[in-house]
Amino acid sequence: MKLDAKAMRYLAAEDFRTLAAVEMGSRNHEVVPTPLIVQLSGLRGGSIVHKCISNLAKINLIARVKNAKYDGYRLTYGGLDYLALHTHQKQKSIYSVGNQIGVGKESDIIVVANADGTQRILKIHRLGRISFRTIKNNRDYLRHRSSASWMYMSRLAAMKEFAFMKALRDHGGFPVPEPIAQNRHTIVMSLIDAFPLRQIASVPDPAGLYAELMEMIVKLAGVGLIHGDFNEFNILIKEEVVGGKSEVGKGKRTVGDEGLAEGEEIKLIPTLIDFPQMVSVDHPNAEMYFDRDVQCIKRYFQRRFGFVSDEKGPFFKDAKKLVGTKKSGRRLDVEVEASGFSKKMAKELEAYMKEVGVDGDAKEGDEGRDDLDEDGEIGEEEDEEEDEGEGESETEEKDEDDGVASGGEVEVDAFGNTVRKKSKGTEGDQQNKNESTSAEEIEKLRISESQSQSGIN
Repeated sequence: MKLDAKAMRYLAAEDFRTLAAVEMGSRNHEVVPTPLIVQLSGLRGGSIVHKCISNLAKINLIARVKNAKYDGYRLTYGGLDYLALHTHQKQKSIYSVGNQIGVGKESDIIVVANADGTQRILKIHRLGRISFRTIKNNRDYLRHRSSASWMYMSRLAAMKEFAFMKALRDHGGFPVPEPIAQNRHTIVMSLIDAFPLRQIASVPDPAGLYAELMEMIVKLAGVGLIHGDFNEFNILIKEEVVGGKSEVGKGKRTVGDEGLAEGEEIKLIPTLIDFPQMVSVDHPNAEMYFDRDVQCIKRYFQRRFGFVSDEKGPFFKDAKKLVGTKKSGRRLDVEVEASGFSKKMAKELEAYMKEVGVDGDAKEGDEGRDDLDEDGEIGEEEDEEEDEGEGESETEEKDEDDGVASGGEVEVDAFGNTVRKKSKGTEGDQQNKNESTSAEEIEKLRISESQSQSGIN
């Protein structure tokens, strides 16, 4: 779905409390019962909550599920978008939302701005959107994974990308966008005034740019990381004029500018983006990912610029020798794990992305992205499948800082729903416990909610 933030200005605090209650109830309910929404919202008077539910349903932030056994609602991707935007707004990382400038297979890229008018990028992860065609023919994919919600996996992808961007920029000195904030399935980062490499028709020095990109791949391996999707789609090229005494030479020029002053030359500065698929050099398939990154650049430079390097490599075995040396510095893969993105989360995300076919934008032999048209928009067929998938998907969110807090231990059932741990009993008893929340559980949730008032208020 596409982000439409127009309705945010008309939503009151009660609407967001109700929306947060639906998100909280989704942790152990496929369809959140309406009475539970009333209790979790903490609003006095059921009529207020019912009015909020009606308002949210009209703008598709929550939705009714057909043929449900009881009256209830589920959280949609739009509702999750609004909760994330509301949190970013309270943190003052986003003040206004602009145009959508990019659509990928698993994310939307939108220009936003803070209160000072500084433009930034909002990246919204939407794992499973294009890959829904594969999933709808194989509905038992939930049985072999502890967590399966697309929304939860999108959140993991955002957490992983934010953690790697922060480590690469702060400790590795790599040319990546500045990570500003992350909430749920969204990331706010700095805007890079550059063009994707795939849009560059010619470069003055292909050999120099090629050497710089290969050096970046080896340098990444030296700090214990492999990008996994290092290709023309995920490399931004910024043109700067260097040298000369002209004042104009100190500024930036767009691609295609002519009339360089004496002594000036154009310098191409690459910036790396898109990190959800990044892996450690200790990964079982690390060598395969490393070689694929190298071959992607070699193949593209030969096809687009007619450049073929005389040197073979680089090779994974040589790059791995640099790991842990003084020249390479600290291992960033270890630091990212220490920051909170655990190996368990990485395995869950990797298994999901592999199963639904999220394995890089450009494979060997691909000439481009089949799912994008010339304007970078997704075709109508994918949009229709996205809507269908959105209608059947389920919501499973972990702890967030925007209005609700979880309490007690949880476990995940065969359908990807988080449910509270319970004593052993018959299957019928367990099913009844899953379908409704006891008064004791509700009281625990209410107590937990009161302890996180800073998020809701």
